[in-house]
Amino acid sequence: MSRIGKLPIPVPAGVDVTIDGRTVAVKGPKGLLSHTVAAPIEIVKGEDGVLNVTRPNDERQNKALHGLSRTLVANMITGVTQGYTKALEISGVGYRVAAKGSALEFQLGYSHPILVEAPEGISFKVESPTKFSVEGIDKQKVGEVAANIRKLRKPDPYKAKGVKYAGEVIRRKVGKAGK
Repeated sequence: MSRIGKLPIPVPAGVDVTIDGRTVAVKGPKGLLSHTVAAPIEIVKGEDGVLNVTRPNDERQNKALHGLSRTLVANMITGVTQGYTKALEISGVGYRVAAKGSALEFQLGYSHPILVEAPEGISFKVESPTKFSVEGIDKQKVGEVAANIRKLRKPDPYKAKGVKYAGEVIRRKVGKAGK
């Protein structure tokens, strides 16, 4: 058995899980998420509010899908109860962010401001001109939006300027030795 896949998934109070064939729908206080499980994997609703993920045999592909499917469903349950947040920071002279309705406007050293619209299910929160966060119920979508924002101006290893995740350590490089 997969160490991760064999663990039961606890379903907290206030969360409704519906299994319809291969589709698992999770509804909670923050919203609704659904996911289609890969073909050989089955999700069974057990007694006392737990979900169990099973696989038909020990083939390599099925072992990989077993742990993956269990984690994806567990992340959906966490998303509809607590949600996910990815905090980012901006460092650099003149680099800043401002909220424009549901979008973010970045000044990142280019000749023009960059406007990033919030996709469906994602919200932005600006704490200061250099700190903001991406929030939502879908872990994959929150991470993707945060990575796309970071990609606008990746942290420079020489001056450590750019958009980085909160707590991310930028490995500094030494500039060339001048004469």
